[in-house]
Amino acid sequence: MGLRQFDRKFGVDLLRELPEAPAVYLFKGEDGEILYAGKAKNVRRRLSSYRNAGRRKAHRKMRKLVKEAHSLEVRLQENEREALLVENELIRTHRPRYNVDGAFEFLYPAIGLGRNGHQLLLAFSTHPESLHELGLRWFGVFRSRLRALEAFDALQALLGRLGHREPRNRLPEAPRPRGTRLVAIRRVPAPLIASLRRYLAGESASFVSELSLSLLERPDARNEADLVQVDLRSLEAFFESDLEVLREALRDAGRDGVFVPQSERDALFIRRRHAT
Repeated sequence: MGLRQFDRKFGVDLLRELPEAPAVYLFKGEDGEILYAGKAKNVRRRLSSYRNAGRRKAHRKMRKLVKEAHSLEVRLQENEREALLVENELIRTHRPRYNVDGAFEFLYPAIGLGRNGHQLLLAFSTHPESLHELGLRWFGVFRSRLRALEAFDALQALLGRLGHREPRNRLPEAPRPRGTRLVAIRRVPAPLIASLRRYLAGESASFVSELSLSLLERPDARNEADLVQVDLRSLEAFFESDLEVLREALRDAGRDGVFVPQSERDALFIRRRHAT
């Protein structure tokens, strides 16, 4: 019987010589380009699954990597936590085409809050540095762009019912990178804005109930109660899934503030999950 493709390419003794230890493994192309970076708690067992990949759909990516790769590099690590951190850094810097998770941290958005005279400013952007002239306070970044955008849309819709949303020509001048949103709303009560800051900081979800009570006084909100409730639930869910979790991760890491740069977010959560 002929050698398996894995053995022909990477050596029949590779698996036998590998320890059952944490590691990062790199499938590389002909020119040394990293095609895929992976991590394993037990690298011998993990790479055995590539060697023995069958014809099932679930194994398609493994078979394709073995077929396309020209070399395989294994970097042993002290523990699984270190393997995760190294894997994250390799994916972040090289963006291998067969990696998806973590390869696009530049798409992690933040939500900005600030004032422009009597206007409350709300911003959503993956390039918060481009809006620095507005003096916004940024919260995030958030790995789920979908959840963050859903919460931002709910927030601007509800505050727009409570106050007065400004037309585009009355917004302050600022760059608008692709995917950036900027909204200005007048007549939002100061106590509610203070509560909104605590909400976005992950400190308290009381803003949602306070906003709900304020909206009860608005006839249009009462007339569209079903839509209002959907938006309020979105804000509650975002607090639990993202805002509160990010605050706890920053606190556990001994970091002040409410913002973590895109390039540092994944490592922050890896360290938290694998804290000793």
